[in-house]
Amino acid sequence: MTIVEIPGSKSITARALFLAAAAEGSTVLRRPLLSDDSEGFAEGLRALGYRIDQQPGVWTVEGRPAGPAVAEADVFCRDGATTARFLPALVSAGRGTFRFDASAQMRRRPLGPLTGALRELGVDLTHEQAEGHHPLTVRADGIKGGALTLDAGLSSQFLTALLLTGPLTADGLDITVSDLVSVPYVEMTLAMMRRFGNDARRVGDTFHVPAQPYRATDYLIEPDASTASYFLAAAALTGRTVTIPGLGSDSLQGDIRFAEVLRQMGAEVSLSADSVTVTGPERLRGITVNMRDISDTVPTLAAIAPFGDGPVRIEDVYNTRVKECDRLAACEQNLRAMGVRVSTGRDWIEIHPGQPHAAAIACHGDHRIAMSFSVTALRTPGGVTLDDPACVRKTFPGFHEALSALRAEWQL
Repeated sequence: MTIVEIPGSKSITARALFLAAAAEGSTVLRRPLLSDDSEGFAEGLRALGYRIDQQPGVWTVEGRPAGPAVAEADVFCRDGATTARFLPALVSAGRGTFRFDASAQMRRRPLGPLTGALRELGVDLTHEQAEGHHPLTVRADGIKGGALTLDAGLSSQFLTALLLTGPLTADGLDITVSDLVSVPYVEMTLAMMRRFGNDARRVGDTFHVPAQPYRATDYLIEPDASTASYFLAAAALTGRTVTIPGLGSDSLQGDIRFAEVLRQMGAEVSLSADSVTVTGPERLRGITVNMRDISDTVPTLAAIAPFGDGPVRIEDVYNTRVKECDRLAACEQNLRAMGVRVSTGRDWIEIHPGQPHAAAIACHGDHRIAMSFSVTALRTPGGVTLDDPACVRKTFPGFHEALSALRAEWQL
């Protein structure tokens, strides 16, 4: 059995930084993720005047419920979707003029459902170039609150940004969703808001967020379940055993359910409250699976799918087309380059059994494509070559070293 230590969750780190910044008092975050995305979020908060002390393994954030400490700021969000979506919502509840921009990749990703909702709440904001995209200027004068309807069918982050902001409004928010993907991420948000003292709740399709102030707390960030998927998939693919400590049935993250997908494919899975262990079968089984709620692990499954005994079909994942890249198209392109038969539709991909051959992988600047096809290389004669191996720094700068250590231990 191999034990793999996974760095802190990207999603939880981003939410914890927002909550800590908005809470009264000093919050201690333990085991935060150290990556380009989380550093970019912290950098954005600093630009807005929030005080953050970053020590190894412990970040301390001085909260400001009234909003940014400066009246004007420019924030560059890098490639970070949580930074680019959460921080404009955070500043909207404060006072001042705040300009946001992002990388070319992040500029392409949608923002319109969130900014449309903020405008409905009376926030004065302008998309400086393309409507519904960065760059963006927010002229903030607080948010009264009230009721609104939101389409979160492209990203649950639009809803999460509003939920997190709700306690900072004068009257709270009632948000009715007309469509919603990645529900576990929203459940994670609500659970974390409760830890910080706000009793937001869901009733049917409506989320009720009271104007109940956040309270500072001491918060331990669990390992990243999406990152864990690569190492669990490696075990399933090679017939080895991997245990991830700190991540189990008590996890806030929906992507822990990827272990159940591997179970459907024939892997042996053991899930305790605070650990998950996967042992690979002699051969993986083909399956059809709906991954709407765990779509960040779609590339991981696609990357090991050729080794199944039948086709692997992944359904209801249109939102993966508007991530760091069009992930369905990227998976199709790279699997074809490796000689694997594959077809795609608007919201699905089907991958047929076949032995992948060595190929150059087009990462499209997407950390999940790079990490997923690095796992494929474990059973690909001649391996693969990544055109942008450094893009993994977005969530796991030490990924390649960790996978190489695994390969060496397993003598692959």
